[in-house]
Amino acid sequence: MPFALSHTLLFPFKTPLPLIKNNYLWSMTNKKRDMSWISQPWRSSLHRKTNHILAKVIVSIFLVGISYRLFFSRSGSGAKLFVPTAEILSRNSTDEGKCNLFNGVWMPNPSGPPYTNSTCRFIEDHQNCLMNGRPDRGYLHWGWKPYQCDVPPFDPYLFLNAMQNKSWAFIGDSILRNQIQSFLCLLSKAEEPVELYHSSDFKSRMWQFQKHNLTVSLIWTPFLVHADIFEDENGVSNAPIQLHLDILDHSWASTYSKFNYVVISGGQWFLKHAVYRENNSIVGCHYCPDKSYPELGYEISYKKTLELVFRHITNLVGKHIPVVIFRTWTPSHFENGQWFDGGICNHTAPYKEGEFNGSYVDHVMREIELREFEKAKKVMESSGKPNYLKLFDTYELAVMRPDGHVGSYRRFHKDKKGKVQYDCLHWCVPGPIDAWNDIIMEMVLK
Repeated sequence: MPFALSHTLLFPFKTPLPLIKNNYLWSMTNKKRDMSWISQPWRSSLHRKTNHILAKVIVSIFLVGISYRLFFSRSGSGAKLFVPTAEILSRNSTDEGKCNLFNGVWMPNPSGPPYTNSTCRFIEDHQNCLMNGRPDRGYLHWGWKPYQCDVPPFDPYLFLNAMQNKSWAFIGDSILRNQIQSFLCLLSKAEEPVELYHSSDFKSRMWQFQKHNLTVSLIWTPFLVHADIFEDENGVSNAPIQLHLDILDHSWASTYSKFNYVVISGGQWFLKHAVYRENNSIVGCHYCPDKSYPELGYEISYKKTLELVFRHITNLVGKHIPVVIFRTWTPSHFENGQWFDGGICNHTAPYKEGEFNGSYVDHVMREIELREFEKAKKVMESSGKPNYLKLFDTYELAVMRPDGHVGSYRRFHKDKKGKVQYDCLHWCVPGPIDAWNDIIMEMVLK
């Protein structure tokens, strides 16, 4: 089954999308530009009294220009908002005291991961890079180090003892399915879980660690809202998705309150062709064939979806509610194209800080997430439940690791001279995604 048709996709058809390709070209053109200046506060050196008024005018004009450049960029139908890194980090506070677990750097880690593909049976073939012949091992020997503290390695014994008689759910698309493989591999060092359920396509599953009565569920819902997806068993789409922006996906909304902990996220599916509906009436579309519908864009659908999701979460305050861990947008690292036109990712080491800060689409979607999360967090705080909603901001961890993707090793191949389709969105297991679970343990147990 082709990658483009079987996993979290950027687009449902092989026809390139003009806006997304333009955004991609923009990000590639600017990729090597040093962006570390974004996180630096402006420090004026104009303290002289001579020409004081003239200096003020010059600085004011310069700051206006910089502000415009930082906050607005033209693409597609209108202006999009960029947020300086410093502002994002100032808002991206966690509940773990003064230390921001998500602001740090990847450091060499000679010991490597605590498991391999030969010691864990929960790694799916298309993310089992070692089994599929990836020859380099350097990507396995990096650890995440926050600037203000340390994140201990995942301790499966401590975690299982703390989570006795609890239930977890990972709710989202195939990136969360990617993460749960790492999660199960780490936990299986202490106890092997038993599978209790799987859907016919194995996208939704449930396991139980019987000695500790801990259940872990995976609920596959790529849009979080109800979606009519017209794909055959091979994932081939013959019509645009019908996305109901006012109806949550029943698969997770109906069971959400039964869990103790929920990891939830949106994702790249919102970039697909889709027709948008509210009250079962078409309100617009994103690259749909019928040009009579207004183009709303992926930003609108994602914003409306998150508003509905967070409203559902905050409306249940006062009843039994789980601790909700909202994971942010995951960037891809395709270069020289996308999956449909020869895009590749063949890095063997992390980016240095400031070397790459993501694409235009990454910034737009991330800003939507942070704003909607903040609104929901304020509601939870006013209801006396601030610790029941946590931001799991993996963006900085992910954007610096182009070396950790599956790349050309979705399948085993001896001859790389043949045409190979790259996966520059999902992660090798083991790999950088293991650090995500280190942080989750720190967030819930500290």
